[in-house]
Amino acid sequence: MRWSVLIAIVGRMAASQSLPLGQIIDDVQCKADGAQRYSLYLPSHFTPLRKWSVIFAFDAGGRGRRAVERYQAAAEKYGYIIAGSNNSRNGPWEVSLNAAKAMTADVEQRFPVDTKRIYTAGMSGGARVAMKLAMDSKSIAGVFASSAAFPDDPRDEVPFPIFGSAGTDDFNHQEMHELDRNLKSPHRVEVFDGGHTWLPVELAMDGVEWMEIQAMKAGLRDRDAKEIDEIFAKRVARAEGQARSVDKMRELRSIAVDFQGMKDVSKFTERAAVLERQADVKDALKAERAEEELELRTTAEVYQLRDRMNNSAGFPKLKTRVTQLLEQSRSSQDSTDRRIARRVLAGLSASSRSIHNPEFQELLNEIRPPGAPGQAQ
Repeated sequence: MRWSVLIAIVGRMAASQSLPLGQIIDDVQCKADGAQRYSLYLPSHFTPLRKWSVIFAFDAGGRGRRAVERYQAAAEKYGYIIAGSNNSRNGPWEVSLNAAKAMTADVEQRFPVDTKRIYTAGMSGGARVAMKLAMDSKSIAGVFASSAAFPDDPRDEVPFPIFGSAGTDDFNHQEMHELDRNLKSPHRVEVFDGGHTWLPVELAMDGVEWMEIQAMKAGLRDRDAKEIDEIFAKRVARAEGQARSVDKMRELRSIAVDFQGMKDVSKFTERAAVLERQADVKDALKAERAEEELELRTTAEVYQLRDRMNNSAGFPKLKTRVTQLLEQSRSSQDSTDRRIARRVLAGLSASSRSIHNPEFQELLNEIRPPGAPGQAQ
């Protein structure tokens, strides 16, 4: 063994021994820049004698622990180091990019990183940071994008896989839907019950498992037949458990795409095609398109009323329309109208923080839950 390699291993052993394993460390200070700090998770079975996959994560409010918490279970199971910046946040790009640079350098100095298996993750504005880092680099193996996608114009193809997620009441729900519909390169987008927030822990596990399959297909790691079988069985069980034919069709189709070349997926392709021709599936797809169009119209209407509210009759019209949407959003029964109302109102609140009209801000306070800050994209 070369002395330089031995020295590096000894140094990393010393660094890892000073940090606890199997628990989240809230505040790690970057050695080269003491102003930069991050939350960290090292698996309980961590050893400096092997290389590790890493997820560098970015929260919209600089809350690194929130990101690390979501991926902790998956990191423990599949062997990832998770680092979540405490400095990166919505605002000037320079702040987040400097935070990412410092955190990345510090983690790579402290621990043996598999440079072929570096991932980025983010939520809202943090997702845009994660995506920009991947788009500006040739070394990112994949992106976990929660509640937001590209930092600029949408793309129809990127050189890395994307696992996206959004809540049913998320004001960026439509953006993630468009990514799923338009992106031609490997991707998967999941929707969960909730708003503009990090994905649930269980969904983060699904995302990491999906990335493991992508890494095997791309040759970034050795194929593990047992692991493939386990993830495949989980996906099939999920598909079979879908109550709606349209959801089952999508699950079967994604299984066929994801496991092509790993499993015989011909029957899944055939079953998805049969379901796609069914009347109830066609009706469901038609209803989804109608919901999308209604949301776009409602959003345009509300934003136009907001932009004209300083006219003599402008604010009363805006208040009337917002009040109608509030009533729809507070319905006890889930419905298209309730979901659209919640997404439109959340988007209005998030995009209007710089408007200082007192009457309008009072109206926004009715939209936001008590004590909740305005949500930022």
